[in-house]
Amino acid sequence: MTQELVSLTIIMAVAAVSPIVAQLIPGKFIPQTVLLLAAGTALGPYGLGVIEVNDAVKLLNELGMAFLFLLAGYEIDPKRLAGHQGKVGLLTWGITLGLAWLVVTFLPFFTKQGINGVATVIALTTTALGTLMPILKERNLEGTPIGDAIISYGTWGELGPILAMAILLSTRTGWQTMLVLGAFLAICLLCAMLPTKALRTGHRLYRFLTENANTSSQTLMRLTTFLLIFLVTISALFELDAVLGAFAAGFILRYIIPDGSKSLEMKLEGVGYGFLIPVFFVVSGAAINVRAVAGRPALLVAFIVMLMLIRAVPVYVALSLDKRKNPLSSHHRVTVALYCTTALPIIVAVTSLAVKVGTMQSDTASTLVAAGAITVFLMPLLGSITYQVADIHPVTAVREIAHTPSDWRTIVREHAQVRALLHHQDRLKRMAETLESLEKQEGLNGLDSRRAELVERARLEIDRQLKELGLDPQLTTQLPHNYRYPKN
Repeated sequence: MTQELVSLTIIMAVAAVSPIVAQLIPGKFIPQTVLLLAAGTALGPYGLGVIEVNDAVKLLNELGMAFLFLLAGYEIDPKRLAGHQGKVGLLTWGITLGLAWLVVTFLPFFTKQGINGVATVIALTTTALGTLMPILKERNLEGTPIGDAIISYGTWGELGPILAMAILLSTRTGWQTMLVLGAFLAICLLCAMLPTKALRTGHRLYRFLTENANTSSQTLMRLTTFLLIFLVTISALFELDAVLGAFAAGFILRYIIPDGSKSLEMKLEGVGYGFLIPVFFVVSGAAINVRAVAGRPALLVAFIVMLMLIRAVPVYVALSLDKRKNPLSSHHRVTVALYCTTALPIIVAVTSLAVKVGTMQSDTASTLVAAGAITVFLMPLLGSITYQVADIHPVTAVREIAHTPSDWRTIVREHAQVRALLHHQDRLKRMAETLESLEKQEGLNGLDSRRAELVERARLEIDRQLKELGLDPQLTTQLPHNYRYPKN
């Protein structure tokens, strides 16, 4: 027991220090997740060896992964799946799956590496939506057109591989697999229908649960935890991956409370991001054999490149062909595609399963997990860069400078001003929406009145800048993203 406590103490020390280090890094371009993975690699069995991945730590690791996928499933709005963008996301993921199968099956490189199996195909089609959500929140992308597109395409990048794992990696025959999945679906439907019916009828039990949700009984939190562990246990009994049960629990929870519950969300995020999820990422990093990865650099690089080609390119093409519903600039489409190529949790799950059944070597699994860990750092970084330069319109700026090289300083300054104005408008819009929701709830207090005054000042400043650009603020409430300064 002493060694278990020592390992857990070190893991939690890493979890406590990571956000501080991330905050101190200039530009904050390294997500906390990357620091957790790096620390796990350095301190784990293949590094300094101070973290021992024993049975107790493994159990917490499984619970951490379960909470990560619970929160990922909870983020999914069922209406989004049935909507236009959800359907396009499903079609895009299907194309991604087909491309991955063709590449892994017929490209000689993967055959020589001995990873031309279904597990590699699935690993190349994933999006780590659960990992991305805190990153999107940190970078204020949640609720923006870019954030909505990432969630729409990333939803199927998470859900699709989970279903594929259950169907394609099963050791049962086809009809047995369908029978087991059907039974699991029936249990999930039952778990969703009973609370929903109690909610609609106002049953006394439901009233009791809601009235005691924020007392020492913590009824809703306990029921949510029970639902999670119950479905994960059912998955284990049915010999399905725990990821499926955890994701289903989150999806059911969103179905039961479609408008969400701030109180419950704060508690789930507190338990998840405050304790269990950092354990999962540190242990995932500890599973990376640095020597094995260093011995196969070609596989590491090739896998990351294939992820970009197989996952990012179809998403970009889909966004480009669907401009009517997704009027994003080319740079923003690249941003969405890069974020959707972030992959790790599914890679950890699918490679672990493949190693367990003997279809993949542990050294190969370490390399693929390392590649997934790199994407958690690399893809959001590249996406952030494209997002930052998108509104500057660098291609247009280069053309203008080529036409009039002597005015290069003025051209650069003007394009930077356009980006700054758009950024202020986005922030202003979010602040106005927040104030509007507060007004509807309980009116403005002193602090919110000062925020309202700040918003009004920002509006006046934007109106002034619009006039300087020769635009009428009464007619131009939103500066178009493809706006170009008029030439004198």
